[in-house]
Amino acid sequence: KGETKPESIVDKVLSVLGFKTNNENEADKTPEEPKQSIDDIGLPALAKAFEDKPTGGTPKIVMVSSAGVTRPSWTDEKKQQLEGCADIPIVRLNPFGILDIKAASEDKLREAGVDYCIFRPCGLNDEWPMGQRPILSQGDVAVGRINRQDVATLCCDVLGMPEASGKTFEAVTLGGGYVPGGPSAIATTLSKFQLDSQGPLSEEVVTASYGIMQQLLPGEKQEAAKLAMGQTYEQLDKDETGRLGKRGEEQVEGAVPVPTN
Repeated sequence: KGETKPESIVDKVLSVLGFKTNNENEADKTPEEPKQSIDDIGLPALAKAFEDKPTGGTPKIVMVSSAGVTRPSWTDEKKQQLEGCADIPIVRLNPFGILDIKAASEDKLREAGVDYCIFRPCGLNDEWPMGQRPILSQGDVAVGRINRQDVATLCCDVLGMPEASGKTFEAVTLGGGYVPGGPSAIATTLSKFQLDSQGPLSEEVVTASYGIMQQLLPGEKQEAAKLAMGQTYEQLDKDETGRLGKRGEEQVEGAVPVPTN
């Protein structure tokens, strides 16, 4: 029988919470169960804990999802029409089905019966300047970059905004020193956004948003669909290969975390 690995503190905590990890005995492996994420398991439990707590119309839960979660399920016609956001690496490769897992977790939160907000940041990049002006959109057509600290700031801001409740939005930030408008400007933008309960945006609105967001891409070529996984816009401009290899030949395994069983 294989040697038993010592249980880490992380494993102990997750075991207490009822979550499984991939740190199992090689000799005791059983057939794989469906992959689950912390969103899939934790969001319904978190929503249940908040269901009887009044908030005055502000979100009780802000879920950090991901831009692109709906794009794998688009029709071929829509993917072709909106190629600049439908053929980017994370959507084209969808490693471990992570976008599908995120999309399903979003739906679970929407159905949980609590005030919520779903925030879908675009490419997380700690080298991208922080404190830049956020550009918010709906329709899942945004592509670009945002610093993780700006993601955290936005999450804190929308927790106190009734304008954010029951809505899903994407965000990028503009480089180049554009001064943010502050929480009041964000609230004004969110007040004009459509509630999830009103159904999907019209295709006309989605197409218009796509056209605007494509003009805000980083780099000179501004051709996100030509990027390889792990390649930056700057490398694309210089015809340099990214850290995971050429487009279509990327070594994706190990580049993204594997969801736990």
